[in-house]
Amino acid sequence: MFLIVGLGNPERKYEGTRHNVGFEAIDVISKKYGIEVNQKEQKGLVGKGMINGYKVILVKPQTYMNLSGECVAPLADYYDVDPETELVVISDDVSLSTGNIRVRKKGSAGGHNGLKNIIALLGSNVFPRIRVGVGECTDGDMVSHVLGRYDSEDRERVDASMEKVLGAVELFLAGELDAAMNKYNVKEKLD
Repeated sequence: MFLIVGLGNPERKYEGTRHNVGFEAIDVISKKYGIEVNQKEQKGLVGKGMINGYKVILVKPQTYMNLSGECVAPLADYYDVDPETELVVISDDVSLSTGNIRVRKKGSAGGHNGLKNIIALLGSNVFPRIRVGVGECTDGDMVSHVLGRYDSEDRERVDASMEKVLGAVELFLAGELDAAMNKYNVKEKLD
């Protein structure tokens, strides 16, 4: 059993914001594999299904970003998921150019409050994560940046990055996290 968690904020007003790119990734995976994410469980919306022969639970925490661990940790515990090998968290990253992704086996929260809370409640920072670049904050107002929406050019880059996220998730499920890192941790230059 694998938990695939996309971070975001509930409520319609946050749809399409940079902070909700994890939710967007779950929507893309859900659509491709026909897994409806509509069951309420452990402060999250979940969907159970199969991806390439692997049992998965797709998760969108409904706790608001900074309390994401209140959903993720109980689900990992309930389903007896080993965070090091059976959990992957998809989140936004303001230190990556829009459209780039970074796959990691473990690491710090890097200033991301959702990851910080998951690390605190799991009691470990050793779990795979896929960080999706949403561009740097240039005006010093980080809250407005992550809760803001993309211009049309950046929207296209983020939409294109979803194929990379999907590929990285598929490699993760197959036990090929190193291959995912080698393939997708490449910085692409903006035009």
